[in-house]
Amino acid sequence: MAKILSLTSHVVYGHVGAQAGILPLQRLGHEVWHLPTVLFSNHPGYGGYAGGPVAAERLAELLEGVAARGFLDDCAALHAGYLGAAAAVDTALAALTALRQANPGALFFCDPVLGDEGRLYVPEDLAAALRDSLVAQADIVTPNRFELEYLDGGPIGSLAEAAAAANRLRQRGPRVVVCTGAALRDGELGSLVVDDAGAAVVWTPHQQPAPKGTGDAFAAILLGRYLRGQDIREAQALASASLHGLIAASNTAGSGELALIDGQDEIVEPSTEFVVEPLA
Repeated sequence: MAKILSLTSHVVYGHVGAQAGILPLQRLGHEVWHLPTVLFSNHPGYGGYAGGPVAAERLAELLEGVAARGFLDDCAALHAGYLGAAAAVDTALAALTALRQANPGALFFCDPVLGDEGRLYVPEDLAAALRDSLVAQADIVTPNRFELEYLDGGPIGSLAEAAAAANRLRQRGPRVVVCTGAALRDGELGSLVVDDAGAAVVWTPHQQPAPKGTGDAFAAILLGRYLRGQDIREAQALASASLHGLIAASNTAGSGELALIDGQDEIVEPSTEFVVEPLA
């Protein structure tokens, strides 16, 4: 079991952000301490929401309270997801500094939640701060294809171009880049991993519609598997299989929310297996 400090969103209703990530991490045997960056009534896909970012001063107070009581001493990883406002980048950096002072070997896993389908859905100053300050400090980053384009600064037209962009991103600091939705072929969606060993891809059936929160759940399962000692490629294949099962359960239920409760066994024992293919 690992202990994880997670900075991401909290919604009252639905399964996105922490509500998509905490249960998978717990089912994989980990302890999660959630520092909420925003408090929303629901995800914006319902045509609106109430709430907003947690004030920077309150975030700093909560982090200080955790650190002052020594809770970070045996914390294995920092997870950063949806941050909500540029000020939360400073909190994430402060958390990383405090964590690595207490535990120099701690992992920083950054899921750079910025946007999708060609547009940012976070403020421009947050996107820029995450790109310019936070991503370089991470050990593992998990952008989707649009987010990788934003972080790299140019369009991606093929899987090979995605791998090249991931390698350029690695030159700025991260050891591992996992790009979700990196390419589409013949009804299959490719998840790309790039590290010192090269590039590899996992192809899974492209299920539509896909509920909200799939990126949050994938990142959590990937992190959870990696912290259980599985290498990044095995973790990627298992996370892809688990997500496939969760989406299938959601579509079977006719739900726009990720079926984390009904499909939770897929997190631990996915019903489908997918292979990791080296990218030539």
